[in-house]
Amino acid sequence: MDTSRTLLLLGEDNLKKLRSKHITIVGVGGVGGYVATMLVRAGVGRVRIIDFDTVSSSNINRQIVAYKSTLGKKKVDVLEKMLHEIDEGAEIEAIDKRLTSENINTLIGKTNLVVDAIDSINDKISLIVYCKQHNIPIISSMGAGNRYSLPEFTVKDIFQTSNDRLAKRVRQLLREKGVKDLEVVTSKLPPQKVGKVVASISYYPAACGCFLSAVVVNKIIEGEI
Repeated sequence: MDTSRTLLLLGEDNLKKLRSKHITIVGVGGVGGYVATMLVRAGVGRVRIIDFDTVSSSNINRQIVAYKSTLGKKKVDVLEKMLHEIDEGAEIEAIDKRLTSENINTLIGKTNLVVDAIDSINDKISLIVYCKQHNIPIISSMGAGNRYSLPEFTVKDIFQTSNDRLAKRVRQLLREKGVKDLEVVTSKLPPQKVGKVVASISYYPAACGCFLSAVVVNKIIEGEI
């Protein structure tokens, strides 16, 4: 991959830092797919992507893996091909499995950071608790649905969040599990009131994924991971 423009901005030492890191992304739909793509474009050298789902027609409005030509295909397979087309030298490990409390110890191996972009609350909690118990750095994406106004995201501890229904539920369950802190990316804006199905628009999950990617890149550059 041609990194000349990134080199101008970050310098050779920071590019080497990015190249040396291994990032695991769990859930590569609306938010996670953009995280993986942005990290590889930024120069991260090793990425593990974990997801069990296939591309459906309802994904086309917001997911980077979703096109008419990819309908019915495994999301990790589509994304793995995309990432290799971006950077043929990157090490991409694609795992076509649903992460659960039963298999998490086999799916989350050695890694510098886990990005949690899971929709399922139970699986999300399992991942967070596992990482906390094993001292694996993790950052979680909170709600990016039911919003269409100008995106505004922030990174903070989950116990300091507001206007985020997903974060509220996750907070409750983490308290029960004894987890006392969790770094998350969350919207500053309240969601719209819609029906039972989570509504979405093209740019909101993408904006969340890009913001989350920026957090990860800056953590690497600053030596936090």
